[in-house]
Amino acid sequence: MTDTAAAIPASQTITLEQRAHLPSFLGLSLKNGLLNLVTLTLYRFWGKTEVRRRVWNTTELNGEPFEYTGRGVELFIGFLLALVVLGLPFLLIVFGAQLLGPLTAFLIILPTYLFLFFLVGFGQFTAFRYLASRTTWRGVRFLLRGSAADYGMKYLGYMLLSGVTMGWFWPAAARRLAAPLWHGLRFGDRVFRFSLDDARKEKVYGAFAIFWVGALVSYFLIMGSAFALIGGMMPEARPDEPPALSLALIGALYLALGVFALVATIFYAPYQAAALRSVAAGISFDDVRLKVRVRWPAMAWLTLSNAVLLVVTFGFLMPFVQARTAQFLISRLEPIGDTDLSTVRQSADAGPRHGEGLADAFGLSPI
Repeated sequence: MTDTAAAIPASQTITLEQRAHLPSFLGLSLKNGLLNLVTLTLYRFWGKTEVRRRVWNTTELNGEPFEYTGRGVELFIGFLLALVVLGLPFLLIVFGAQLLGPLTAFLIILPTYLFLFFLVGFGQFTAFRYLASRTTWRGVRFLLRGSAADYGMKYLGYMLLSGVTMGWFWPAAARRLAAPLWHGLRFGDRVFRFSLDDARKEKVYGAFAIFWVGALVSYFLIMGSAFALIGGMMPEARPDEPPALSLALIGALYLALGVFALVATIFYAPYQAAALRSVAAGISFDDVRLKVRVRWPAMAWLTLSNAVLLVVTFGFLMPFVQARTAQFLISRLEPIGDTDLSTVRQSADAGPRHGEGLADAFGLSPI
């Protein structure tokens, strides 16, 4: 081999595999659930860490597993900091405003609740940043650059626009919110890119229209029928007595809500699958692009079956559901293109010192 040929980096085809043995997560689910009960949910930080460690260790890039280096105590400290810095002041403002006049309370509480949207976006960014910084492959860390405050402001603005447009701006907002996360992601000294133009090539508005129209029509049909049924079941009340609600009537109402949730999930699945394909289409790393091969029937089945598992077991099977979801998505994720991963070097930035905090408080962590 000549010196010139030896100096040329050897590009590799990228493969991703998820090899988790799902039955093993059943025992972990029982363990985490019981310890959460005994510790009044405080164990969840360590339980979540163990789930992530197992999922990461069974996810392989070119035959070598990822490693999750986060610790439960980091998540716990992050949660306490978020609670002290933001949670308590928020509660004091809400309760204090109730002692004032209605107009003054409204002027105080409205911006406070709008601030919650900012916090949700802020929490999503910090959760992604923490997960990236605690993920390594061959000892090289992932990192996320960017401002959580800027992301929070974008999230707030996009939520307001989505509200004004009755939800129709949200598909565009979801792609725009994905851009700072993936465009700011680093693997060692190498960068990821996110192209909105490439993401837009995967159409999502047709699927979103199916969800929007289908959910709206089914809501009025199901709830209208339920209220008509409940009205016929209610005994006649005297003018001086409020109408009585029996357990059967309350059960009928909850049954109608459950049927609506089932139907809405089915209508949502085409958009959910299209949105995943769209975001993946915008992501690139060197010459490698991503493609998600997922269709709405499989997406609907995953969502519905996960919901049933969580409801029937009162949330005990959350670790199993998380591992199952990770396996479902990664098995359908196809990297296209080649790159030379042997030339990646470690970044000097070690990432945040503490855990997700807000993300745990709002339940925003993807796993």
